[in-house]
Amino acid sequence: MTASPEVSVVIPSRAGAARLPVLLRALEGQSNPSWEAVVVLDGDIDGSEQVVAAYRHLPVRTIVFPENRGRVSALNAGFEAAQGRILARCDDDLEPGPRYIARLIERHRGAPVGVIGIYLNTFPESPYARVYGRPTDVRFRADAYATAPATTWRYWAGNVSVTRATYDLVGPYDPDYRAYGWEDVDWGFRLHEAGVPIVLAPELATPHHAAAQSVQSRTKRAFHSGAARRTFETKHGTWQLPPAAPTARTPWNALVRSVGRWDKARLTAVAERLNNQLGRLPEPLARKLVALTVEGAAVSGYAHAEQARADF
Repeated sequence: MTASPEVSVVIPSRAGAARLPVLLRALEGQSNPSWEAVVVLDGDIDGSEQVVAAYRHLPVRTIVFPENRGRVSALNAGFEAAQGRILARCDDDLEPGPRYIARLIERHRGAPVGVIGIYLNTFPESPYARVYGRPTDVRFRADAYATAPATTWRYWAGNVSVTRATYDLVGPYDPDYRAYGWEDVDWGFRLHEAGVPIVLAPELATPHHAAAQSVQSRTKRAFHSGAARRTFETKHGTWQLPPAAPTARTPWNALVRSVGRWDKARLTAVAERLNNQLGRLPEPLARKLVALTVEGAAVSGYAHAEQARADF
């Protein structure tokens, strides 16, 4: 391990034994060797520590929590231990390209900046991937690259970086975000409030191998995201975001609000039935039904935030 690496890659992980080798092999192939990785295992429930130990020839350190403390605790422990000038959060389901480290260094020359690499979600072939997963992923990236500079913070997620000085200015991730989602958006907003420009870097777009693979998993994530939004609004107010439930008087928005009144159990059951029927439905109809379920789940999670806690 170099005495003073340019880049520290902080990797929070839970049950990542099957994912971590892909990421660590990608780091092994970097064109610039000035890096270290800090893998924080949020309770080792699948032998992840042994998996990481197989890469002891790399500049990789491991922090192992004896129990599940949550992603925020893992992130904060990793950033505290990191020694690099540049701190990159890299979730354990990513596969950076061989110039990932070199491009991070280039992006962080000069004035302070927050850098976002958008996910390139990967999907095995399935009706869900065909009718919703891949088309939605393409639209998401197009919208992200077109977003105004004042709102790029909303895309702060699992493939991002700042310098150590900027991280120390903003402070650690907020431990009040215990469940899935929004701890990253919160940090991005605080970075924006600190006056640091946030840019999306197309050259750092990275394959992401753990995107939602079914209507059920996408609906669950939307529900938990809606619930976590409440924590953000408690801290920062509602003025920075569009309404949690759509307000325009359109037939589509009326349907979304109607689905948003369902509880988690009903959403889960509907999502499972819909996923099983996707291959039998016309694709335009299937896409609309998945979108309705996902958008309604976010509204429902916001309305029934207490139901999200049972999953964590």
